[in-house]
Amino acid sequence: MITKEQVLEALRDVHDPEINRSLVELNMIRNITIEGKRVGLDVILTIAGCPLKAKIEEDVRNAIKALGAEEVDVRFGSMTDEERAALSAQLRGGQPQNQAPGQARPLNPILAEGSPTVFIAITSGKGGVGKSTVTVNLAVALARLGKKVGIIDADIYGFSVPDMMNIEQRPTVIGELILPVEKFGVKVMSMGFFVEDNSPIIWRGPMLGKMLRNFFGEVHWGELDYLILDLPPGTGDMALDVHTMIPQSKEIIVTTPHATAAFVAARAGAMAIRTNHEILGVVENMAWYEAKDGSKEYVFGRGGGAKLAEQLSCELLAQIPLGQPENHPAEPDYSPSVYKQDTPNGRLYTELAQRVLEKTGKTGG
Repeated sequence: MITKEQVLEALRDVHDPEINRSLVELNMIRNITIEGKRVGLDVILTIAGCPLKAKIEEDVRNAIKALGAEEVDVRFGSMTDEERAALSAQLRGGQPQNQAPGQARPLNPILAEGSPTVFIAITSGKGGVGKSTVTVNLAVALARLGKKVGIIDADIYGFSVPDMMNIEQRPTVIGELILPVEKFGVKVMSMGFFVEDNSPIIWRGPMLGKMLRNFFGEVHWGELDYLILDLPPGTGDMALDVHTMIPQSKEIIVTTPHATAAFVAARAGAMAIRTNHEILGVVENMAWYEAKDGSKEYVFGRGGGAKLAEQLSCELLAQIPLGQPENHPAEPDYSPSVYKQDTPNGRLYTELAQRVLEKTGKTGG
């Protein structure tokens, strides 16, 4: 006969998809009843309209049926305000193992000294060079290689990551804690999640810095190998805040082959050098256009990326051709800007991700 202990043990391997913690550990499994091969239980969700309710129900049913149950009655409830506050405190709680007793807790454990998370700021000197496209495709490529990846869309005025990845879901809020939205195995946080109808943002510098701090202080990122920041173009307030808040961050500079774009991008590189940030390298986007006969047409000129890399004494990490993913809206995991892994540009982004793994020492499992 199935026992309550067996049910709980089976459900220890079922995780809340947003928090990535066991339903049992989070005290979300309650009121288990067993009558022969019929099992009933309550699953207490963080919020009533949990967007991943169907996924949780499927996982719970499968885990219990694996014990031999023929009928599984899953009833749903939602946490009280007090329970959400307690869960928020639980998720925030604890201190990194390498943090000395009495030492002030950092804004977020992933910012603590000795954190395994690698921060990569994607920068450019000017807009329109495809910085966000590089951000989302590098992040997805790293996730495809088995890494835990997050994106902060820090381009507060020109946020575009949710649209580029076709993310329609909004973050779940538990108490004072925000859970990032996950797509293609990448956790995403963007100002775009909090703006209605694509309204313009009219903020001054200090408010931008506060929003960036909120993306660390109020967002539950969990364990990450990489956190990639899509910065606004140029060397303004947000870039300065990143340099101050994350002194250990590394940078990838995006440019086009045009000499003027490379000239302007050099300013972003110079800022990284002055603030002792490591430049991983340069990505030359829109490097050429491949015609139907296979010939390359250099629409925006040639040599800008190589020249910039030479000027900054770093590596030209990748040259990405001008193109558009051939994704169809009818596809189940449609995205307008993420290249499929087995396409030419998808393979180039995989190679870029592999080079990033090598340069950051994370080539191991």
